[in-house]
Amino acid sequence: MFPQGFLWGVATAAYQIEGAVDEGGRGRSIWDEYCERPGVIVGGETGVVAIDHYHRYREDVGLMRELGVDAYRLSVSWSRVQPTGSGPVNEEGLDFYDRLVDELVAAGIDPAVTLFHWDLPVELQEAGGWLNRETSYRLAEYADIVGRRLGDRVRMWMPLNEPVVHTLYGHALGVHAPGQELGFGALQAAHHQLLGHGLSVQALRAAGCDNIGIASNHAPVHAASESEADVAAAEIYDHIVNWTFADPILRGSYPAEELAAVLQGPVAEDLEVISQPIDWFGINYYEPTLIAAPTSDEGSSGVLEVDLPPGMPFQPVALEGYERTDFGWPIVPAGLREILGIFADRYGDALPPIYITESGASFHDDDPDENGRVDDRRRIDYHREHLHAVREAIEDGVDVRGYFAWSIFDNFEWAAGYKERFGLVHVDYETLVRTPKDSYFWYRDLIAGHASAN
Repeated sequence: MFPQGFLWGVATAAYQIEGAVDEGGRGRSIWDEYCERPGVIVGGETGVVAIDHYHRYREDVGLMRELGVDAYRLSVSWSRVQPTGSGPVNEEGLDFYDRLVDELVAAGIDPAVTLFHWDLPVELQEAGGWLNRETSYRLAEYADIVGRRLGDRVRMWMPLNEPVVHTLYGHALGVHAPGQELGFGALQAAHHQLLGHGLSVQALRAAGCDNIGIASNHAPVHAASESEADVAAAEIYDHIVNWTFADPILRGSYPAEELAAVLQGPVAEDLEVISQPIDWFGINYYEPTLIAAPTSDEGSSGVLEVDLPPGMPFQPVALEGYERTDFGWPIVPAGLREILGIFADRYGDALPPIYITESGASFHDDDPDENGRVDDRRRIDYHREHLHAVREAIEDGVDVRGYFAWSIFDNFEWAAGYKERFGLVHVDYETLVRTPKDSYFWYRDLIAGHASAN
């Protein structure tokens, strides 16, 4: 069993579910623009409608209530609250989140709010986006607005979601919005996101909010062989994708002087802001990565869906011997226990409590059968095994406080469009009918069983 008080949750992101991109005074985000580029999204699909959560949020909260979750991790669309990313508040947009939060509270579900889940307002991007230091301050102003309106009812706050993915995919490789291919030049965008995190922590606390953390993607990194070249390549990769995004927050420093040296601005002073004390640290886990030196002829795999450009000092290679999701990601529950142990060893007493802020898998589920059933036993197995890994980590002494399943609904999966399905609830994208899958009922029963045992 899990400890008493262990938090059971589900998660989504605004652009992936809301739709209504031209309604309620919402401005345009970089994902609106990116989806309009030919050939960048599978099937040319967009989040214009998504699953229409903007209009169907009451129905969706009802499904969460019946599921029995303690908390719902949602994200606020910055461009719905501040259409240009700065300046006047769009009251109609903020009112939507006010109603959503009220609906959740009335259902006995604690709101857990992410402020930035990759959907930067277009005007801020045109001014330089995360390469512009000013964007960090705009995030803090936005945090103040949302915190003052919703802070009396929100249980958990996350200024950022997965800054490593937004940096790597959006700014280094160009396969996510804003579609920049900057290579190592993307590290400046990483630094400014982290600065925005620290400034937003300050702003939220000033607005009377508490219980603040981050949702950050992390996973074990292993060398493809014991050769010096592969070991060195894996260490570089580990520094960049894991510790560049955790050390500044938890240690107040970057993991290597070489990383800090390429950054512009008052880095030392910024690190004092970035390392503002937080109440918990959120880990999003999907898969470990195997890394070789760039001379390897192996194909790209692991955490990256694309080959790295020439000149990179590392190359992800195929992680063999594991069952894979239908997205092609290896299923390695032990990697979750491993990364939790690594965090505990690396940070010791400086590590705050941990939440698993995302864990989930895409399987290409069949449509509901004639009885309305969606058999997704592989997803049940996935969550069962990953929760077992969490329980083992707790037994190892790691202070893990909760688990958010990704995702409650099938939704728009960024560059993969609607092909990949992560949800506990099936969504028919033509009719928008929601149908709970077998995994939904399994998770419901698990939560209920935990509650009765405690």
